[in-house]
Amino acid sequence: MMKKVMPLLFTFILLFSTFISGTVSIYAAESGLNTGDANDVEMLQQPLDDIDPLIENAISEQVMPGAVVLIVRDEQIVKHEAYGYAARYTDNNFTEMENPVEMQEDTIFDMASISKLFTAVAVMTLWDEGMFDLDDPVALYIPEFASNGKEDVTIKQLLTHTSGFRASTTVPVHEIEGDREDRLDFVLNETLEVPPGTRYLYSDVDFITLGVLIERLSGQRQDEYVAANITEPLQMNDTMYSPEASLKERIAATEYQSNVNRGLVWGSVHDEKAWALDGVAGHAGVFSSAEDLAVFGQMMLNEGSYQDEQILSEEAIELITTNWNGAFPGQDQGLGWELNQNWYMDDLAEQNTIGHTGYTGTSIVVSPNNKSITILLTNRVHPTRNTVSTNPTRRMVSEKTASAIDAWSAESMMSLVDRLVDREEITDVSAARSLNNHLTAIDHFESRSNSSKVIKHLEGFSPLIEFYYDNNSLSENAYETLLSDTEYLMGKWQ
Repeated sequence: MMKKVMPLLFTFILLFSTFISGTVSIYAAESGLNTGDANDVEMLQQPLDDIDPLIENAISEQVMPGAVVLIVRDEQIVKHEAYGYAARYTDNNFTEMENPVEMQEDTIFDMASISKLFTAVAVMTLWDEGMFDLDDPVALYIPEFASNGKEDVTIKQLLTHTSGFRASTTVPVHEIEGDREDRLDFVLNETLEVPPGTRYLYSDVDFITLGVLIERLSGQRQDEYVAANITEPLQMNDTMYSPEASLKERIAATEYQSNVNRGLVWGSVHDEKAWALDGVAGHAGVFSSAEDLAVFGQMMLNEGSYQDEQILSEEAIELITTNWNGAFPGQDQGLGWELNQNWYMDDLAEQNTIGHTGYTGTSIVVSPNNKSITILLTNRVHPTRNTVSTNPTRRMVSEKTASAIDAWSAESMMSLVDRLVDREEITDVSAARSLNNHLTAIDHFESRSNSSKVIKHLEGFSPLIEFYYDNNSLSENAYETLLSDTEYLMGKWQ
């Protein structure tokens, strides 16, 4: 009897496995982002693995209670990991929950200022429809905006944070009496800090105003417009404003806000201004998961299209990714999207690398040159915003992503050397030439799979890096990056 049962059992397992794998492949085909092996997209696995202990260490030091990391290259998810807790504390004294909620790969996060990217894309879908020109005065479409000397502020200046508005409003929005419309009227009547176009000032007011522009031009509230024109076409089902109460257990908790008597903010927007605007605003309010955000990033990499859905024209993408802030060095800014920001993009930072961060502890880095998307989502304001900066963790995740790409081969390391020259982190032309000559020799032996020769030349490469660093030809970052990537490449061949 047992001999007959075993084949039947085997057949059942085989059929069940086929069904499961078929279900997974169908889902992957719909999402377009398949889970793949790092080697298949010419990335080293070791730097990606090294992210894990670094995140876990940050959690142990209470930088954040939890995190999700997602890394994509060539539309392949090469890393997707959850760490720590989505909800852990009941108050700002770090009182532990009786049943803390573990972080999951599909946990939904309050995106905070990453919401500005959805606003910018929504604005540019309206530009694609010919609804306005970027240099049009905002007051042409929102007449009351012209008050207090703002008649010359342009739509482009709002998108590039050069309008002249201060970072926030003169009076907290939640202290303004009335409903959402009353509070938006207050924002539209704000005064400028400096004349338009004279300084870069990162401002929530810019994007609250852009949210109003979307509503005036489209006739829809911003959340409805974003859903109809971005998230629904892209099947971003975990992306929304004002999540339903039923989703609470899937959402990462944020801050315990005793100052506004909200208690533990969990499932509603953290930002007080967006909260006062019914959770729907141009500067904050979007909730999303790592994989949904990766789809959004992939649409940008694909020059506005994804899975046969054209969200933006190629012309709109070109405008979004152009640096309009050449007059303000270090503040490279496209339309909504930031450009070339080393402080969180690290070695992924290039002139065409786009991204943004969010106050709640979120960040996205989209690198066209590497065809990569690097996402770090944390709930670092849980249970209080008075924690240490998340920026070192953001940089670390970007750094390890870059290492996984750059340390793949001697040839990719030559590209790294060239980028370091462009960033003036290798200041001696002869040093760059010498480093690349040595890497050319290693590349020769790699092409012949001669591991002993590759290892021998890599062993000689590290002293060369040391020599040029001692002679002030390399920045400290270039020195550390080259040494680290040499070690990673050595590990590949050992």
